Amino acid sequence: MRYSVITISGQLGSGKSTVAKLLSDKLGWMMYSTGQAQRLIAKKYGISTLELNQRAISDKSIDDEIDAVFKNPPWGDQPCVVDSRLAFHFLPDSLKVCLRVTPEVAAERIFRENRALETYDSVAQARDYLQKRRQLEQAHFMKNYNLDIERNDLFDLIIDSSRLTPDEICQKIIQYL
Repeated sequence: MRYSVITISGQLGSGKSTVAKLLSDKLGWMMYSTGQAQRLIAKKYGISTLELNQRAISDKSIDDEIDAVFKNPPWGDQPCVVDSRLAFHFLPDSLKVCLRVTPEVAAERIFRENRALETYDSVAQARDYLQKRRQLEQAHFMKNYNLDIERNDLFDLIIDSSRLTPDEICQKIIQYL
């Protein structure tokens, strides 16, 4: 196997975290999630991840706090699955996987999940939140990293997760490996 790190990127609600966890279990690899780190930072400040994204546009220290892990990865030389929208950028030798999803499916998934700091009254409210957060992240990543995360050519493997189970997605990634 030529890869020791798999980066799982993708749109909000695409199943990155679920797939990364399942894939790390199936492969027996470690797992790291920048989403967890971001939610912990947001919680530390007592704000939502949307508000953290808004703050990060003008406060580079938030990015620095999240990105610092890639300078000295906690997994060392061990194989790892990384759940992160930008890890592919910091780990260029990784297998770069991107999950895509329709806005409707993403909103339904996020609404069902109802994370502690991000609760929604309806699927429509979740969809609106996701759209705002995605627009903020796209602008933020372009400004701070000069990176258009919607570009398909940045990834080795792109999977539409809208109609696939996490198991089916993992099988596609393992097949690619």
